[in-house]
Amino acid sequence: MIDPANVEQNYQKAEKVFLSQETWSKLLETSIRIAVIIFLAVIVVNIGKLIMKKIFTAKSKVPLRHSERRKQTLLKLIQNVISYVVYFSAILAVLSEFDIDVKGIIAGAGVIGLAVGFGAQSLVKDVITGFFIIFEDQFSVGDYVKIGTFEGTVEEIGLKTTKIKSFTGEVSILPNGTIAQVINYSVRNSIAIVDVTVSIDKDLELVEKHIKSYLSNLQNKDENIMKEPMLLGVQNMTATDVILRITAETKPMKHYEVARKIRGELKTYLFGQGIDIPQPEMITKSPEDL
Repeated sequence: MIDPANVEQNYQKAEKVFLSQETWSKLLETSIRIAVIIFLAVIVVNIGKLIMKKIFTAKSKVPLRHSERRKQTLLKLIQNVISYVVYFSAILAVLSEFDIDVKGIIAGAGVIGLAVGFGAQSLVKDVITGFFIIFEDQFSVGDYVKIGTFEGTVEEIGLKTTKIKSFTGEVSILPNGTIAQVINYSVRNSIAIVDVTVSIDKDLELVEKHIKSYLSNLQNKDENIMKEPMLLGVQNMTATDVILRITAETKPMKHYEVARKIRGELKTYLFGQGIDIPQPEMITKSPEDL
């Protein structure tokens, strides 16, 4: 049975606690300190992100600077690290306001982290590889890369995974630990290669003169072309045709676009100069002609 004396005693204790001015003063003081901690954490994170953005902006003005893609990748990573560190410290400070042993939590987290490290070695490998990918600038967001059998534009680089979007729209998510070899097509300028076929009975010197005349003004009309395209000369020759090769240095991954443009415009230009591009012909014979 319930002892009425104990009930009365517990009621008096609860009444003493909840109606005590000291209790509410302490609760109000604790609430104010927690609000201040959260407010300061938000301010510190925003100021930290702003300072890092200013630093990276200042670095971009000096002659020796990182590429824009690497700057954006590193800036985002550092800003995230600032957020994690500040907010984690704020959480520990809030827990301390409730008289929770923070040192015990940190020690316990260290033991748990060690256990997880042994049990999830692939995860640790992914994270470590992700750090090296970012800081060594192996590739960055926006680069066109080939990793194993996957090829496309890098959409996101995380500490655990990398996302690559192919030309047809599929997004491949690769664990960083599996990335062993990378071909990055966006680090250096590309080379557009165009082969032009003309009839063997044409005046080769005249054809080359017209092609060079067309190429001389091409760089000024297309910002993707970094140097004046070059006519290398005869690449191949058959019984009926001569194949001339043109090369053009372009911005990274712009060689396909430039090559298509040169093919289309050069055909129209040569046609205007009276030089036709040979086309395959089909000759049919009746049985009587055999």
